[in-house]
Amino acid sequence: MRITVPDVAIGRLGNAWRECVGTGRFALALRRDYQESLAMVRRDIGFRFIRGHGVLSDDVGIHQPYEWDGQRRVRYSFTYLDQVVDAYLELGIRPFVELGFMPSGLASGEQTVFWWRGNISPPASYTEWAALVRATVGHLVDRYGLAEVRDWPIEVWNEPNLEQFWVGADQEAYHRLYEVTAQTIKEIDASLQVGGPAISPGNDEFLDRFASFVLDRDVPIDFVSRHAYTSGPAQHVPFGVYQTLRPATDLLEQFARPRQQLAGTRLAELPVHITEFNSSYRPDNPIHDTAFQAAYLAPVLANGGDLVDSFSYWTFSDVFEEAGIPTTLFHGGFGLLTHRQIPKPTYHLYAFMARLGDEILARGDDHLVTRHPDGRVAILAWAPVDVTGNDVVDRHVVSLSVPLGGVRARASDAGSVADAVSDGGAGSVGGAFVLRSRVNEEVGNATAAWAELGRPPSPSQRELDWLREAAQPARSHHRVPVRDGRVELDLTLARHEVTLVELAPVTDHTPPWWDERRLLGLSGPGQP
Repeated sequence: MRITVPDVAIGRLGNAWRECVGTGRFALALRRDYQESLAMVRRDIGFRFIRGHGVLSDDVGIHQPYEWDGQRRVRYSFTYLDQVVDAYLELGIRPFVELGFMPSGLASGEQTVFWWRGNISPPASYTEWAALVRATVGHLVDRYGLAEVRDWPIEVWNEPNLEQFWVGADQEAYHRLYEVTAQTIKEIDASLQVGGPAISPGNDEFLDRFASFVLDRDVPIDFVSRHAYTSGPAQHVPFGVYQTLRPATDLLEQFARPRQQLAGTRLAELPVHITEFNSSYRPDNPIHDTAFQAAYLAPVLANGGDLVDSFSYWTFSDVFEEAGIPTTLFHGGFGLLTHRQIPKPTYHLYAFMARLGDEILARGDDHLVTRHPDGRVAILAWAPVDVTGNDVVDRHVVSLSVPLGGVRARASDAGSVADAVSDGGAGSVGGAFVLRSRVNEEVGNATAAWAELGRPPSPSQRELDWLREAAQPARSHHRVPVRDGRVELDLTLARHEVTLVELAPVTDHTPPWWDERRLLGLSGPGQP
């Protein structure tokens, strides 16, 4: 069935899908591979903020206690903090600050998470914790200016509803941490943004109780945050896992939940940030590297901005060590990019989104049609996926009738270039340029190429070059007629395909003496 796309916009796309992106722990940003990868995603996608764990962990080294003259004292070192934030700002991206984990010199316990051992216990002294928050946030304000830092959201901790991230998942202890932190930040300046509780999926009651707490005690809060994943229990294999997945619509339902829960309260109008989302919550699930992942997430990127103010893909790069140092190039990491900047199919989904227009003309289960201010039309289309793996569709067709104004006819058809402007009315002769970019199981899929190479754990330079070439989307172009101000498109999508189609009116400047038949010097009609 052909879908007739209206000429009048039905909404605006917005930037919630690229407002923020996730990253590995804070100190990883000191690495060359990390910064090269971040520069690439900034150029091709344009993320505005970046969020990760561990800004207060020992490997950043901000909190350094010592004894002098019989008294405990603390020295604050911002050496690494400054280097990372400076690098972020030079690349045009800002920190979405997550305050955690606990410095070992301030921790009340020895419980840790991840291979790099982030401490998850409450502070031994809330007075010293407040001093640490005051020193760190105050330093950021002093160094980068209040006008800059007031735009940076500051989130208190990460997933305190899980025992893996907060000892005993003790909600009362988290409330105390949040209250002390929020009040300390507001003492620096009331315009600074603070929020939470950054909960993981599966415990919505935590947000209900948190909302009641901040409302009852009038605790400062400027935004609400949570995370969203759709994977089931991990089925472990050496150096990886497999998991079942729920449909991608479940992610959108999770996005919508905070506003549903907060309806009728004073928190209902606060910004909602999904500060982590993905299919799997594991950094070693091969689903992340596949074309399936891109097609699976396409409807989430197309629709998520209607539900929240931002939703942050976890993560931009495989420079990431929560489960240890990766043993192979493609290892199921969260990243849009592998180590050494090889794009995965989902990277291209994001890069395609970055080329869409601001106006939404149509949106459906397998397409998003947009328009740029200059009249160009950009279409994202995807082949629906089946999370059960039982219904394999190798061919999916999206048929659209798309409006395209400002078309110019060929001078040879309309008498002269000056007279060739068409208003798109009935019987007009015109044309449109079509550029199509495709990613699926066969093209734009470096993971598939890596498998065909025998899955080398550490590819040679030549193999890396091949993989980068294999990672590029397949592109095709042609010219189509415009009739009655419309272009008729029939897009055939392969299995797990995501495709971008860009349409632009043609102004034909072909000179009257151009004759392709004479390229080899042969005589043309009427020529000697």
